[in-house]
Amino acid sequence: MLGLLRVLVCHPSSVAFAPMEHPIRPDDNTGNSPELAPIRVAMADAALDAVAIVPGANFKKLFKRDFHLMERPLLVLIPLVGEAVAIVPNLELASFAEINFQGLVFDWRDEDGYRRAFADAASAMPQLASARFGIEAQRMRVFEYMALQASFANAKFVDAHADISTIRLHKTIDEVELLRRAIAISERALAATLDEVAIGQSEKQIEGMLVKQLFAHGAQGLSFQPIVAAGDNSAQPHASARADYFIKRGDALLFDFGANWEGYNADITRTFFVGEASDYDREFYQTVLAANQRGRQVCRCETSAGDGDDAVQQVLETSRFAEFVRHKTGHGLGLEVHEAPQIMRGNSQRLASGMVFTIEPGLYREGECGVRIEDVVLATDEGNECLTTFPRDLRVVGG
Repeated sequence: MLGLLRVLVCHPSSVAFAPMEHPIRPDDNTGNSPELAPIRVAMADAALDAVAIVPGANFKKLFKRDFHLMERPLLVLIPLVGEAVAIVPNLELASFAEINFQGLVFDWRDEDGYRRAFADAASAMPQLASARFGIEAQRMRVFEYMALQASFANAKFVDAHADISTIRLHKTIDEVELLRRAIAISERALAATLDEVAIGQSEKQIEGMLVKQLFAHGAQGLSFQPIVAAGDNSAQPHASARADYFIKRGDALLFDFGANWEGYNADITRTFFVGEASDYDREFYQTVLAANQRGRQVCRCETSAGDGDDAVQQVLETSRFAEFVRHKTGHGLGLEVHEAPQIMRGNSQRLASGMVFTIEPGLYREGECGVRIEDVVLATDEGNECLTTFPRDLRVVGG
């Protein structure tokens, strides 16, 4: 297994590289690895000479595997032309071999530290000495950035997180199927949980029931810590379940959660009422539902993300509940719970086939009640498809 790696721990200067011409296009056969083709297209579009990828969603998309971000840096440096280089903790070499990385690998041990590995990587890539280097600024830690700066002292480092992440923007058929699986698990788990909900249970107790059902129905993990919020807590968009609040008649009961399947995340929100719903709360709910329906109609192939958000927000803002709007309409979904495209005002990006995003309008009366209804939508050549199917009509539970 380790034979798949070419590990260099000393004398990397014996590796020869041709001088870099600027601008570089990703059409050279040197270091041509098929899995790197998408990132090199993104790099060329963003006028980047190289990128540094750390474990996370982009890493997983490229190499079909991820590693934990811990105190030990693990990076892959990808030039626009030429051979990629990896910096890998020695204890991860066997695991790293499984991705069949086609490039140089510099390993390092805890007792020696990682700085020599960074320096050796830089020596092996002299053409990047003054390169324009893209980094994942929303993912890379400061100490990794500082190590790169020290080793590529004359390089210019730029935030290319959005440019790099375009490799995940259009989901493949296989990726959509993984999302469908995660969503189906989530919806079955919610249905089973609602059958157990009763007045007098705590938010934390209901959260535990939901998590149990998610794993019972096949989840491999959680997309994020579920939000189970009742009464006044439901008016906090990112609430945490309370152990000392017990649901009572008339409460809103909001669930925002998702199962993870093979790295892909579901993200669903439904709001219910416990025992009964007042006429005012019914109107409040129906306003959100109308906005959700509008979003699922409008947010389709060739619509701009900003126009989609406008259409949804207009439903809320022309209602008598306009003062209770708190957030944009939605976000992309896939290997990350929040990724591109952002369904928000000012975003001129056109929705295109293969993009997956949420439609999740909400209204929040602080101290009283919140309602959010969230669905997952796939843009298609024909328009769109809603991947979530859980009923949206107002439902009273636990009565």
